[in-house]
Amino acid sequence: MTNLNIKDFKNIYTKCNLCPRNCNANRFENKNNFCKIDEKFHIVSITTHTGEEPVLSGEKGVCNIFFTHCNLQCIYCQNYQISRNHSSDTNNILSLKQITNKITGILDNGITHLGFVSPSHQILQMVKIINELHRLKYFPVIIYNSNGYDKVSTLKLIEPLVDIYLPDFKYSDDILAEKYSSAPHYKEVATDALAEMIRQKGTRLSINQNGLASKGVIIRHLILPNHLENSFGVLDHISKNFGQDITLSIMSQYFPSTPVKKHKELGRQLTQEEYQLILSKIDELGFNNGFIQDLESANHYLPDFSKLNPFE
Repeated sequence: MTNLNIKDFKNIYTKCNLCPRNCNANRFENKNNFCKIDEKFHIVSITTHTGEEPVLSGEKGVCNIFFTHCNLQCIYCQNYQISRNHSSDTNNILSLKQITNKITGILDNGITHLGFVSPSHQILQMVKIINELHRLKYFPVIIYNSNGYDKVSTLKLIEPLVDIYLPDFKYSDDILAEKYSSAPHYKEVATDALAEMIRQKGTRLSINQNGLASKGVIIRHLILPNHLENSFGVLDHISKNFGQDITLSIMSQYFPSTPVKKHKELGRQLTQEEYQLILSKIDELGFNNGFIQDLESANHYLPDFSKLNPFE
């Protein structure tokens, strides 16, 4: 494990271009940056989560850190309570000591994996947390759980610290990416990011003696209702560019969150027919590795971040 030079990151934060937004903003002044987050630790929840992929959760779960705000603004986000950049965040600022005390308390219960959820806009904060854990002689498996809208140069900076990349690949259709997530050129950006993640960790998951992943890449894709062509395009694109051995996690858990309950296209769950068509496409393309959620999962993955444990 390697400690990254925090001074270098502090210099970067004075003109932040760590994500594809390229805001060039001074994060210490918190002005003109898309994410509306400064250099402090903006974290709403540090909790044990048993709902990740089986090779990550195992029997005991993952210690997940949920950052607030995001470098995407998906109108259907299930974490909308914490991901909206216009929302006030003054109640969710923690000290490094508070964070590491909470994490180590969870790790001391036998949990071996630590996930950073939506970290793309809080890279400096993530690096500080990992470095402090290492100083305290804690070396969990680090999971970088992002929306896929990541920058290659930033991924190279964090290569020594990350063990498992868990990116979304949301869109093959850039029009949808703009419409639903305010994400210009999403397909190109996510493709380049994923190629870098695979360069670092390979296409095959490394599994330890406990049956848990210790290194690798898992690509998630959330199926959106009324947009099967987008999902077909994503699967085709992954197959063409990264092959059939890459580990996929196909998520059928879509549930219309409060902001989109009345949305014309996004205001319902998936149908059985949509679900089956995606399964057929996966078989057609010959993917060999991964996970597919049951259609009923939409009723079991609804976090409530007003609770101490959002998933209880």
